[in-house]
Amino acid sequence: MSLLRMLPLVNWNNGIIMIVVFAAVCIALITALVLFMNSGKNKKST
Repeated sequence: MSLLRMLPLVNWNNGIIMIVVFAAVCIALITALVLFMNSGKNKKST
């Protein structure tokens, strides 16, 4: 068995950073959408 087969071919540190950034962007977009929807409801009721 060669040494290359035992070594992982991915950089987990970079992958974890990318996943965290993607999750943060998704949460920010969902939060902005919910706030936008709620602000529309408040304007209609007043």
